[in-house]
Amino acid sequence: MNKKKHKILFVCLGNICRSPSAEAVMKKLVHDAGLDEQFEIDSAGLINYHEGERADPRMRAHAARRGYQLDSISRPIRLSDFDHFDLIIGMDNRNVDELRSLAPDLESEAKVHQMTEFSRNKLYDYVPDPYYGGADGFELVLTLLEDACGGLMEEISGIS
Repeated sequence: MNKKKHKILFVCLGNICRSPSAEAVMKKLVHDAGLDEQFEIDSAGLINYHEGERADPRMRAHAARRGYQLDSISRPIRLSDFDHFDLIIGMDNRNVDELRSLAPDLESEAKVHQMTEFSRNKLYDYVPDPYYGGADGFELVLTLLEDACGGLMEEISGIS
């Protein structure tokens, strides 16, 4: 039986804090559930300022303490991403609005969602950018992403 592969792209502004963290959290959930073959998970940014860079070292450090490996390399979103991925998930309203404006057609626009749509706790309606803040901001991002990625995993696979 050949199951459809779920292709998910997480997007934030620069692809160095929130979206690579979402990618890492989701990959770990998928791996822990033994579903690696059923998912393709990536991340991208709306700007190319950090293209080719690893995730922010502060974000990597906070994520590592929770058992996540942020090993992706920043890249900007491409038009081809709208064809390739099933879900394109932005971290905040601005990301989602920009993704919808970049979508080449209505079918592509329908793939765009906000990360917190999948949250189970509904404490925040967006994932805030921790870049200019302190340690608490990075921890908050990880907490919100763990919750929302868990909800996304449940919605896609029926696994909690």
